[in-house]
Amino acid sequence: MSAPFRPGPPPGARPGPPPAARPGPPPRPGPPPTGYEDVEEAHHPAVDAAVQAMINAEGLPPADQIAQYEAAYQTLRETLATIDQA
Repeated sequence: MSAPFRPGPPPGARPGPPPAARPGPPPRPGPPPTGYEDVEEAHHPAVDAAVQAMINAEGLPPADQIAQYEAAYQTLRETLATIDQA
């Protein structure tokens, strides 16, 4: 009769340490990228200010971010309303 089946590695085999992680690319000098490097200006002062306020809000606490986003939204709504009237 044979031995009962046991799940796992074969007898005598031991799992080794996990493979070492490969080192990533060296850090880039300067501040970390924000993801907004390719945002173009709208060439409308109110719109550009609202977009910049949203970008700047990234480093604020969440409650302050919400206030910045709401203010930017209101500015954009008002700006669009004046454009629609023209």
